[in-house]
Amino acid sequence: QVQLVESGGGLVQPGGSLRLSCAASGSIFSILGWYRQAPGKQRELVASITSGGTSVYADSVKARFTIYRENARNTVYLQLTSLKSEDTAVYYCWGHATGRGDYWGQGTQVTVSS
Repeated sequence: QVQLVESGGGLVQPGGSLRLSCAASGSIFSILGWYRQAPGKQRELVASITSGGTSVYADSVKARFTIYRENARNTVYLQLTSLKSEDTAVYYCWGHATGRGDYWGQGTQVTVSS
């Protein structure tokens, strides 16, 4: 069974930091990443990283968020820093499993508020 299980969301003040984790199992994922969806908005790509370590970021999070993965653990992380209120959203882990397709986690809420 293919699963992506997120953890690490929560409430943080503006300027604060969080780290999200996503444990993937049941397949080999050539690409892992994070999307987010704010209320009333479409789901958008935040960042992704290949098994070789090539990463891509949305312009809105460059220099503030960092994605990295531990291939041996099939886990991907998203370090969020300098958080802003506009980063408030449900963050979803996403993975592309070689030969099998795309999979999603259940989502974790990140709320940035004072």
